[in-house]
Amino acid sequence: MESRQHNTTKEPEIELFVKAGLDGENIGNCPFCQRLFMVLWLKGVKFNVTTVDMTRKPEELKDLAPGTNPPFLLFNKELKTDFIKIEEFLEQTLGPPTYPHLSPKYKESFDVGSDIFAKFSAYIKNPRKEANINFEKALLREFQRLDVYLNTPLPEEIDQDSVEDITVSKRKFLDGDHLTLADCNLLPKLHIIKIAAKKYRDFEIPADMTGVWRYLNNAYACDEFSHTCPADEEIEHTYASVARKMT
Repeated sequence: MESRQHNTTKEPEIELFVKAGLDGENIGNCPFCQRLFMVLWLKGVKFNVTTVDMTRKPEELKDLAPGTNPPFLLFNKELKTDFIKIEEFLEQTLGPPTYPHLSPKYKESFDVGSDIFAKFSAYIKNPRKEANINFEKALLREFQRLDVYLNTPLPEEIDQDSVEDITVSKRKFLDGDHLTLADCNLLPKLHIIKIAAKKYRDFEIPADMTGVWRYLNNAYACDEFSHTCPADEEIEHTYASVARKMT
């Protein structure tokens, strides 16, 4: 990524450390790592990514961040840990006019998917066949809530002077037509659900959830999301021991 011409200050030196995959080199399954990877890419700042093989953490990393698992960040050689604090730091430090703000305009853009991953975790870990339907219904309710939000027009989509009523939103993402921190949080989790729930529970997001599918299709068309996703095999391997066989 080239430096912006109007930026007269020196660009920060940034290195993001993320969990490595099964081969010890490629990106592993970690939604929090992907979240920060997306944030940095969307900021348009130069940065390096280092994958950390958790089976044999290099000695220099043990010295750099003792007792810390990825993601963590070096910002001008200063260690930053805790992905939420890192995200807040990046949003405050890398701001206009050089870098875009990524905070969503609407609070509900952050809130709407807040329970979906917990419902998925309960669903995939449940070993009792008779309870499966209730866990699946709970997950579907969260998807329905997300679908309704994505199909409900945002205030800026509604033209008060227009004679036509816009009843279904056409926006690409949670908070509008640009990816925000809300998407960086939710999309990695939706990708995991999509892969793991299909593999281990034969669950698919219903085709009639048009808002969710419009959202996912738009997201997969963005390099900032699709190129930071772990391989399907990484997700399947993670959940192989988590997804309990139902009896």
